Amino acid sequence: MITKIAVLIAALFCSLSALAVEVTELQGSAHGFPTFFDVNGKKLGDGDFSQWIEDERLHIRIIYKFERAHRIEERALFRQGRELIQEEWSWREFADGKLQREYVVDFKSQIATAQKREKDELKDWSEKIEVQPGQTFAGFGFTLALQNLRKRLINGEHIELQAVGFSPKARVVAVDLSHGGASEMKMSDRMLQGDRFVIHPKIPAIAKLFVQVPDTQIWLTKFPAGFLRWEGPVAEPNEPIVRVDLIPGAQSGPAKPVQDSERK
Repeated sequence: MITKIAVLIAALFCSLSALAVEVTELQGSAHGFPTFFDVNGKKLGDGDFSQWIEDERLHIRIIYKFERAHRIEERALFRQGRELIQEEWSWREFADGKLQREYVVDFKSQIATAQKREKDELKDWSEKIEVQPGQTFAGFGFTLALQNLRKRLINGEHIELQAVGFSPKARVVAVDLSHGGASEMKMSDRMLQGDRFVIHPKIPAIAKLFVQVPDTQIWLTKFPAGFLRWEGPVAEPNEPIVRVDLIPGAQSGPAKPVQDSERK
């Protein structure tokens, strides 16, 4: 009997592990200067992106600077072994030197916290969330997940993961990842092509009566996959859709479908 239970537990563990994002695109050091636009292509701010390996972890840091001392900072931490595991994520917004809001996820302790300024005072939230290692991501974590899942998605698979979002309290939502076809888009004075991927929140029908959560779209370069463009709400789901382009510049055109990319 004990042996049978052990076998069942091992089988269940293997089944759950198989759902995690397998690392197929190992990340190293990189530095770039993306540009932040509104959804119509009007430039709003300049970005500074860095990623590096330290203490056997992949570190991500993204800073966007806008007018009037307005700044957004995103940080994330990952393990890249057989599977991609997100361990930390934070997103902070400052204006005139003051913290306006902050969202933090500690994936190991499964604690998510938020702060948001209301009437010049910061209001706090703290939530215990359920995290599945290798299946639950936040922020830039989905770009890394898509890079590793690119081949499967281009071949027609739909893959379900979990996303940690804030409104401003933390919520864990199932999301469906799919390939939306190849696109062509203008960045600065260049026309670039990439594959569009859609992150669709799977909101229960009853919840849709009270909250609308838009899709997020991420474009990756052809193989080997790299970040090209991101479009989604600034932070909370009811906020305006914005765009981040890989190439710095004052011009950003809408993505237009082209013939399907070659499957690899």
